[in-house]
Amino acid sequence: MSQPKRSAAMIASIADAGVKTTSAPFGHALNALAAVDDRVVGLTADLSKYTDMHIFAAEHPDRFFEMGMAEQVMMGAAAGMAAVGLVPFATTYSVFATRRAYDFLCLDAAEPGLNVNIAAALPGLTTGYGPSHQATEDVAILRGMPELTIFDPADAVDVEAIVPAAAALPGPTYTRLLRGHVPRVLDEYDYTFEVGKAKVVRPGSDVVIVSSGLMTMRALLAAEKLAEHKVDVSVVHCATLKPFDEETVVAEINTPRLALTAENHTVVGGLFESVASALVKRGIGKQVHAIGLPDAFIEAGALPTLHDTHGLSTDAVVRRVLAELG
Repeated sequence: MSQPKRSAAMIASIADAGVKTTSAPFGHALNALAAVDDRVVGLTADLSKYTDMHIFAAEHPDRFFEMGMAEQVMMGAAAGMAAVGLVPFATTYSVFATRRAYDFLCLDAAEPGLNVNIAAALPGLTTGYGPSHQATEDVAILRGMPELTIFDPADAVDVEAIVPAAAALPGPTYTRLLRGHVPRVLDEYDYTFEVGKAKVVRPGSDVVIVSSGLMTMRALLAAEKLAEHKVDVSVVHCATLKPFDEETVVAEINTPRLALTAENHTVVGGLFESVASALVKRGIGKQVHAIGLPDAFIEAGALPTLHDTHGLSTDAVVRRVLAELG
């Protein structure tokens, strides 16, 4: 099968039109942390430019390590650095961090409880280059790993807060990194990131959407459009997927409102199933509708088209909510 011809649309920004953005928030946040903590080091597997690690490398060349296309070696090296008291942040694409290097992250970092921080770009459907680069199942792969904290930032505000928070945790972390020109939306709301806490970013009386990652941005934008249809939407953002804030989410879901989850991930093994599990454990028979990717390999193509086709675009979220309301 021939490879798709590269185009700008395949690597399009995830920011909707008119949404303000911040350039390389991860790289700048890592520099800010390194300025006050000389234990911080950065590693990458031949992807510094594409994970915003190049920002750190330029500022701290003596604390940056290029590992080449050797993700498993990078995990082991990062674990070794953490074992001697350093605070490593390692970057690669999500598909390589999860599918290729799982055993090394698990046994070298998680089992001994080392503070190895993986910032993994292109999570879910954030590239049009097809299954080889689309980590649509990364959370499902990692949720079962003991001691691992999983972050799914919504925007640059989250990314900037997660970097120092990850460094302060005792064990390993995995962040579904948003890179490049990253949307900045949460600073328009009364929101503060906290590890392990879900937050009601926007209250609403008719519908509740529990979301994570870039889908929180889309849910908030959809809520604005749905207001024009006289539909009042609440958005609950889960920046931490593990440990999962069951108490907050269940309290928000268990109401007469129409309830949905929204995630940039397959509906198998991610946010939707975390919510469903929390409800079942409490004996709550509440229907929840899932907005997410199908249990399938996603085709290559223009990213905006793929998002709309698979229900992740703002307009697709609006259509889905209106359809469920009947």
